[in-house]
Amino acid sequence: MKQKNRLVQRFMVGIVCLVLGFLVAIVVNSNHQATERDTRDTWEIRTSLLEEQQAQQELYKEIEEAENTLRQYKESTEHQQIDSLKQSIEQLREQAGLIEIQGSGVVVTLQPLFLDEESQEYPSINAELLQLLINELNTAGASEIAIENQRVINITPIRDVNDNIYVNNSSIGDLPIEITILTDNPEQLINQVEVSEIGDYFALENVTISIEAKNEVSLPAYDDQIDLHHIDIVDVTEEGEE
Repeated sequence: MKQKNRLVQRFMVGIVCLVLGFLVAIVVNSNHQATERDTRDTWEIRTSLLEEQQAQQELYKEIEEAENTLRQYKESTEHQQIDSLKQSIEQLREQAGLIEIQGSGVVVTLQPLFLDEESQEYPSINAELLQLLINELNTAGASEIAIENQRVINITPIRDVNDNIYVNNSSIGDLPIEITILTDNPEQLINQVEVSEIGDYFALENVTISIEAKNEVSLPAYDDQIDLHHIDIVDVTEEGEE
């Protein structure tokens, strides 16, 4: 019985470590982005600093919740531990983007602003501009995002490959591009994006951003493999053992 409890406990600790691993990935990514040369004015820098502080507070809160979950697990009975483990696994699958989700949201469509086929090339965007839009959507209150049929999670790369934009490991093709967003406040997100400068950046590339609120949107599950090579399960010694 002790061996069974120990195995279940180790698995639970591994799950908590997985959560902490995702949080560390977010912090590392934020720090990496902060090292780039900053050409913004004072007001933009202050706004960005406030957003980073809020993000850190959220990370600390999630870490505290993970630690509370582990403490409650250790204090519960075997049956409660199994139920708690199942709930934690399901929550982690949802947080990691491994299941399809539905809810109220917004659909953003990127499409050519105008076309003159005789004198103009078909408009296109690059990965950097698309990433800028994703950052703007996150700031505006997006909780989950999918670009075309690709779910965006914390480790999702958006990059240029041979003049094509790849999200995760798949090309999203040419314009028009559809972005599906899950959010608790679609109207607020739309208003914030419309008053931002992001539309001007896309207009320079002859691309327009159209936004439409939806009562229900559906986001696909993340279907690539998540690399857990650098995440280890910690061996926790029970009380009374040496």
